[in-house]
Amino acid sequence: MSRKLPLGEGETARTACARGLLRAGVVAKTGEVLSAAALAERVGWAAGLVSGMAAELLAAHWNAADVGMLASGVDGGGRTLPSKAWMALRRLGWSVAPPGGVRVNDRIVRMAQEQAGRMLRSATWRAGLTAAVLTTWPAEAGKRTAEEWDAVREAVPGGRHVPSSVINSRTRQIAAFTKKHGRLPADVFELEAAPGSARMLSLAACDGQQAIIARGDDPGRALLRLQLPTRPDPRSYRDWTWVECPLTLPPTVPPGAVLHLPTLRLHRGRVRADLAYTHAVTRTRRSGHTVALGVDWGLNTLLSAGTVRLHDDGSITALGSGAQFRAAGVLAKQHRLCRLSEHLHAKADHHQRLIGDNAEHPLGARHEVLRQEIRRVSARRSNLNDALAQSAARWTVDQAIAAGASVIYVEDLRSLEARGMGRTLNTRLSQQIRGQIVDRMRHLAAEAGIAVVTVPARNTSRHCPRCLVPLRHRKAPDQPAAPGWKWARPLGPAGQRPEGHAPPGRRRLPRAAHRHQDVTTISTPTSRQAATRSGTGRRLPPARSRHPSTMGTTHTRHHV
Repeated sequence: MSRKLPLGEGETARTACARGLLRAGVVAKTGEVLSAAALAERVGWAAGLVSGMAAELLAAHWNAADVGMLASGVDGGGRTLPSKAWMALRRLGWSVAPPGGVRVNDRIVRMAQEQAGRMLRSATWRAGLTAAVLTTWPAEAGKRTAEEWDAVREAVPGGRHVPSSVINSRTRQIAAFTKKHGRLPADVFELEAAPGSARMLSLAACDGQQAIIARGDDPGRALLRLQLPTRPDPRSYRDWTWVECPLTLPPTVPPGAVLHLPTLRLHRGRVRADLAYTHAVTRTRRSGHTVALGVDWGLNTLLSAGTVRLHDDGSITALGSGAQFRAAGVLAKQHRLCRLSEHLHAKADHHQRLIGDNAEHPLGARHEVLRQEIRRVSARRSNLNDALAQSAARWTVDQAIAAGASVIYVEDLRSLEARGMGRTLNTRLSQQIRGQIVDRMRHLAAEAGIAVVTVPARNTSRHCPRCLVPLRHRKAPDQPAAPGWKWARPLGPAGQRPEGHAPPGRRRLPRAAHRHQDVTTISTPTSRQAATRSGTGRRLPPARSRHPSTMGTTHTRHHV
């Protein structure tokens, strides 16, 4: 199978990943058919061997000196380290061996080194972030001043683009360590223990002596051949056999895509395959866009989108009336699951305090039930977030494709913190998964050759979207008791409220505003005591109209 992807004019190669499922396998030598459970058992044996060796490597090199050496990109002799993690670890002499008496081939060791090397390389950024936060530790951990924020962002690598929530999370982690030990940690390696290694097989680190993948006659199917052990502790190479696993390709994999060796992992007794593939897509442009889709965030309306066209004379016109993606029901369900999770965590923590170190405590079984329920609720929230992110991103890209837009502009709200706005609003803001939506948006837009540009959020709501003049927020004429940010008018004479009962030059007011334009009209009751039903015989308290046209007039009392 050729690994070269033919590209046409204006095309570029793109590598993506799709999820597959191995439902069965056939032993190549004997023809024995392996069921899904038997195949998962054998994959689990191999993944256990790889995970154990990877954990040993991580524990041995989880320190600042080794991680810094790997991140430097050069070995002790000044030679550049290879890009593949397992080759870099071998260049540095970081080897590992299986447990005593267990016989594995070199490709199994490669997978362990590849997994450990990737995790050690990823620790470089966390180490830099932790060092920056420790160097600029604020006077009060929970509240940074503007000067302290500028200092920590200058110290963090690429700190101008790091979300504030990331820095705050690391600050809370360091504060918890300080409260427990009475001092600041030295670095991230003291703050965090060596990470665990996942039970998976990264077949991309192998060659044809361990795994091979090829397409069949049907473009929607492929065949994966790999060596798997016949026992959990193979004693010789005879305990390893070739197994052929048919794989149904997802419809998102194009027929002409080049397939790469997948990563196998166990999930609920089944073998899932994260299949990487490379295919040709239209190259995105950095400039020269004439049709663009603008996307804005909201609360009840998660996304609002509108399309505009740039003409040769520099003028911009709107195309259509825009569209909205409403996810109030999904977000409400997320809110309920969040409250349920908080309640379960509170009960579990209370049980843990009562149990203490007593392994035979009567509440031990109940505590385990609570922990299982917490995991179940967390899985439901995670699945709901994934579905919401995928749906919102798909909707946005479909809007751009339908309008013929070549670029999507989305407001950058990575620095928005869900705090200080009340419990309900904080929860709603924190559950919008804006980062996941933008990531999925970029992924789907790249397939259609559409660029995604994030726009700084500063002053985006300050100007009129039509004439770009600053806005002054006022109360809506049809909702005098509502906050003024929902209805805006521009500054200057055009933005002043007219004198009299109605704006000049207009014969009839909008239907919603017509009810509040009389000089004797009272404001809509906003309290429960005032909002009485007609015919109860109770008297409503006096109220004044908030409309400027009633200022200076006599207010009357209305009785029910």
